[in-house]
Formats: sequence, C-alpha cells, structure tokens
Amino acid sequence: MARIDSDPLTGPVAAPSLSDAAEATVDLTAAAAVGEVPPELLAQSMGQYLHVWWQRVRGGESGVLPVVLGLVIVGVAFQIAQSHFLTPQNLVNIFEQSSIYILLAMAEIFALLLGEIDLSVGLVMGLGAVVVVELVQPSGAASCALCPHGLGFPAWLAIGVTLLICAGVGLIQGTLVARLKMPSFIVTLGGWLILEGAALIVINGVPVSLKNATVPAQVQIYNIFWGYFSPAISWILLAVVVVIVAAAWWFRDASRRRRGLVAPPPSFTAIKIASVVVAGTVVVGLCNVNRAHFGVIEGLPYIIVIVLAVLFIWTMLLQRTRFGRYVYAIGGNPEAARRAGVSLPSIRTWCFVLGSLTAGIAGVLFASYQVFLTTNIIKSSNSYVLLAVAAAVIGGTSLFGGRGKTLHGVLGGLIIGGIYNGLYLMGVSSEWVDILIAIVLLAAGTIDVLSRGGSRSRA
Repeated sequence: MARIDSDPLTGPVAAPSLSDAAEATVDLTAAAAVGEVPPELLAQSMGQYLHVWWQRVRGGESGVLPVVLGLVIVGVAFQIAQSHFLTPQNLVNIFEQSSIYILLAMAEIFALLLGEIDLSVGLVMGLGAVVVVELVQPSGAASCALCPHGLGFPAWLAIGVTLLICAGVGLIQGTLVARLKMPSFIVTLGGWLILEGAALIVINGVPVSLKNATVPAQVQIYNIFWGYFSPAISWILLAVVVVIVAAAWWFRDASRRRRGLVAPPPSFTAIKIASVVVAGTVVVGLCNVNRAHFGVIEGLPYIIVIVLAVLFIWTMLLQRTRFGRYVYAIGGNPEAARRAGVSLPSIRTWCFVLGSLTAGIAGVLFASYQVFLTTNIIKSSNSYVLLAVAAAVIGGTSLFGGRGKTLHGVLGGLIIGGIYNGLYLMGVSSEWVDILIAIVLLAAGTIDVLSRGGSRSRA
C-alpha cells in the first residue's frame, strides 16, 4: 500500500512504499524526465537519482548546470589571459566585489518569481546607503538638510531604521501592484525616479563619509564590508556550520525515510554534506591566505558571512515554507493559485517588501564599501538595477515567473563580478565590459526561452 500525504496546494499525494517501488520506478523516472516531479523525491538509489537527473537535463531542465559551466569558462578564460585571476587574493576580491550584485539579484528574484519586475532595487540601495551614513554622523556635525546637526545613532539603530525605510518602500510599491493592479514596470520605474530624487535631497549635495575613526558607529558600519575574522575563528565558524548543516540534512532525510515519506537516498545526503565540507574548506583556506600587499590581511571577511546568512534565510523561506510554495504557485499559474485559496495580493505585496528589504541590506554594504558618498555615487546606483536583473537571469531565474532560487542570484552575481574583475585586470575599457555582460545575458535569456518552449511542447 502507498502512504497518502497531503500538499496544501495540490491536494493528496501518494508516496511510494517499498513494495511499490519496483513497479513505480519506470513511471516515476518518466515523470521526472518531463519535469513533473523533482528527482530527489523519487530516487531509491544514487544510480537512479543520477539517471533521472540526466533525463531532466536532456529534457531542458538543466538547473544550475549552465551557470556553473559558465563560471568555469569565465575562470579558465581569464586565467589564461591573466595569470593573477585565480590567485587566492583575487578570488576573495571577486566575491567581495560581487556581494552587491549578489544581494541585489536576490532582491530582484522575489519579483521575478511572480512574473513581475522591480526596477527600483538599485535606488533603494542608494537611498539606504545615504540614510545609514547620515544617521551615524555625530551630533553637532554638519549633515543633510533633513538633519543638519547630525543624529549620532548607534550602528545597530541606524541599520534597523534604514532597513525599515527600505521595507516601507517595498510595501508602498507592492500595494500599488497587488491591490490596485498597476503594472510593476510603471510602479517601480516611478519608484526609481522618486527614490533617486529622495536620496539626492537627503545628501543635499554635501559628501558624507565613514572616515571618522573616533565615532564607534562609523567604524562599525565601515567594518561590515572591510572587516574580517581571524583565521582561527574562521575555521571554528566553518566547523559550526558543517555540524549544523550535516545534522539537519541527515536527521531530516532519515526521519522522512522512517515515516515512509519520500526522501533522497542516504548516499546522496552524504555527498551533499561532503560537498559542503569541501567547499567550505576551500573558501576558508583561500580567505586565510594573506591578501595584503603590505602588512597582514587574512581571515574570512564579514561580508561573506553576511551574504551566506541572507542566502540561507531566503532559501529556507522560499524552499521550506508555505509562503514559498505560494510564491512559486503564483508565478507558475496565478489563477490556479487563486482557486486553491492563495491570497494573491498579500503574497505579492510581501514579495516586494522582502525584495526592498534585501536591497536595503545591499545599501548598508554599499555605504560600507564606498566609505565616501557623493551625488555622483548615488546617481550611479541606478545602473545597478540592470545588473541585478542580469545577474538573476544569468544565474538561472526565469523572466516568466515560477522558476528560480536565491542561489541563482549568487551564481549570476559571481559571473558578473568575475567578468568585471577579469576585464579590469586585462586593462579593458568599461564599454567592452558592458558588451560582454550583455552577450552573457542574451545567452541566458535564450536558454530560458528555449527551456520554457521545450517544457510547453512536452506538455
């Protein structure tokens, strides 16, 4: 007998028992091959998992494989052209420089999953950067038109207020899109223009900075991007993360198998854990190499931990919660989701709030990275929205909604950061950087369209 489970969107689902496994293998493999069921929910052995995965790749469901291959190609090509590219110092550099693209791509993914677009994330970042720097200016210091004498906020309060303001921007835009049914393109384009003006009003033409080493709040904001853990603390953090992740994955899958529910084979779980150990060891090992031209700079940068924490939280939200299932359901078929009882306005509004909140986190990092904010730097943030969309799509998120993960933002952001870094090392002018990124974006869009067309033809 097959055990029956229930899914809140699709209704009852049968999980195969051991006695049914042999009979169902062929049908399940065929179902997975056309993308109906994820292979990790069907495989009874590593061999079957790999077979089903390969069938899905051949059927157009390639997942992150193209972008991983893209990362390899970028790495090999630039290493051949410039031998410094794959040195530990430069690899850490690339991740640090890519962090802004990564966070903005994750912010954009919340809208793309709904089949919408958010053109304001770059200026949300710019406004957040200005606000957090202005709030930590010491009392009595000349500041912006809105707070000419400085507010002297502690760092934690300045960051909290900044993130609330950015989330409020998302709430307003999400409400207009979800409740009044205005096109997201128009709403967020208007938001882009308003936020640029608001940021320029706040800065009031007076450059502000985090260079006052006597103000603890400014030092703390500065260290968000430029600070790092000691090598010993870096290894301890890796050990803690590995133990937590390994325990969570192993006991979760083992519990599902004991209860007769679908779960990946134990060998696949072990491989996932081993991959985390290897990847973490490589990252920490690279970061612990002295990357200073003079003096000593070694250890895991704070920025890597922050980006991974955001990735983990948003991945859990989208992949392991009812909210996440509703987001994918709306992006895949909003009418079906509505008929299933999903509150479309509420979910859509929250997606814009979370996207702007993530852009606000990018704004704090942007302020820490730039250190010194001017009118021109704030105006330049409007170009980041295009790179955010490009990073999300290059990473594998669909422009048509319903398909994508926050991990795609990380991978796409790394490709863009790697291209910028590699061409800079080669001394190539900036216009060629934009052309190459545009070519990569068009290739990713083509893959997305072709894979969608293949899915429709198989249906």
